Amino acid sequence: MFMLIMQFFWKYIDDLMGKGLEISVIIELLFYVSASLIPLALPLAMLLSSIMTFGNLAENNELTALKSAGLSLYRIMKPLTILVIGISIATFFFSNYVIPVANLKWRSLIYDIQETKIASILSPGKYTNELDGYSIKIEKGGESSFENIIIHDHTQPNITKTIRAISGEVFKSENGNFLFFNLKDGIVMEELNEIGFDAISPAKISNATYPSRRTTFNSATYKIDLTGFKLNRSDEDLFKNSHEMLNVFQISTAVDSIQKQSNGFQRNFINAIKFDHPYFQSVQLENKKMKMGTQMDTSTAIQKTVTIDQISNSDKITAIRIAMSKARAKNQLIASQADFIDNHQYNIGKYYIEFHRKFALSAAILVLFFIGAPLGAIVRKGGFGAPVVIAALLFMIYFVLISVGDSLASEQVLSPFLGMWMATFILLPVAILLMRSAANDSKVFDKEAWLGVWKWIKNKFKKQNAPEIDPS
Repeated sequence: MFMLIMQFFWKYIDDLMGKGLEISVIIELLFYVSASLIPLALPLAMLLSSIMTFGNLAENNELTALKSAGLSLYRIMKPLTILVIGISIATFFFSNYVIPVANLKWRSLIYDIQETKIASILSPGKYTNELDGYSIKIEKGGESSFENIIIHDHTQPNITKTIRAISGEVFKSENGNFLFFNLKDGIVMEELNEIGFDAISPAKISNATYPSRRTTFNSATYKIDLTGFKLNRSDEDLFKNSHEMLNVFQISTAVDSIQKQSNGFQRNFINAIKFDHPYFQSVQLENKKMKMGTQMDTSTAIQKTVTIDQISNSDKITAIRIAMSKARAKNQLIASQADFIDNHQYNIGKYYIEFHRKFALSAAILVLFFIGAPLGAIVRKGGFGAPVVIAALLFMIYFVLISVGDSLASEQVLSPFLGMWMATFILLPVAILLMRSAANDSKVFDKEAWLGVWKWIKNKFKKQNAPEIDPS
């Protein structure tokens, strides 16, 4: 869990630094993130615990004693297998009903943090204009102490105010509504709008005056209102329809709704393209006439269709140009519609990925248990030494496989089912091999055994491809 949380911090470190966030906001964010990472951390925990447990049994010869008493490895693992199946089922329900809520909470919270404008108020070396009415520049410094501070205050329309200070400290009020600059050795320059200037008579501009005021100070406190720049919490309903915030039943309903919507758009598009052609327009008009049982007005009737051989050369050129223009327009419409359909299919794929993820992560707990338990019996090492290293390496392989499968499914290279179950399908034969080796006390990495398997596969292949001999 610690490694996964550190990965989260590494990904969002730029969004969290320099925001002036309260410790309660950080704790809330970590709580929801930790809850959402439990289904991913449980396979690692199951792998490590199974290696350590059976490694200790094998190291202390307790596993050998149990086998000598007539118990097979399958019988020894039976109680733990029932427990792990129960944990897998509980993990699925946790993923289905708790994780969507946790995802909703931390996704909306991280969105609000990313949108908080306070992050760029203090950027040493450049002007920042994120606060409406203020332009602030700080030459250098860090934490809360800075040097060469310049503040341009434009909050009053008729006064332009500039504050310069050699050094200063910056801090927020307890309620977070105000930003205070405790400035040292500076000046305040104020310039008012011109007096005596007549916009109707520009000739009087020579009589305009520009009053100003200059004040020096040794120590002063400048206050800036931060109302509207605090962490404002968004309405969580804005995120509820995302695929990560739904359970399997809601995902099925959402996919059906999106598919029906996509089919409706496609039908409307096909009808629009179809009835834009003069032939189908005439057919539609004739059908209306037959349904109404009356003769249509000749002014609304479509002219009689003629062939291209019946018109002049100039009309042929004009007709070809019009046809080419309409064909290009239709090609553009079809290309846009194809992009629209691809986008719909991409969204549907996201929902299916999340659907299969809930089942695949639960099944991974069971598969990694059947990898870790026999591996511990084979390695015969317990404690936190070799089992931790082995579990970390195996989990890295599992994590890479599930990440690659997720990426391939997202890019529509693989189906969502194959993408999310790819890690399980690859590791399942490994689990079967380790279980058989541990149960039969055979060497997994025995060279002779693997050569025998290769020879058996080779002979089997030769027999299948051998030419048939005619008995006659």
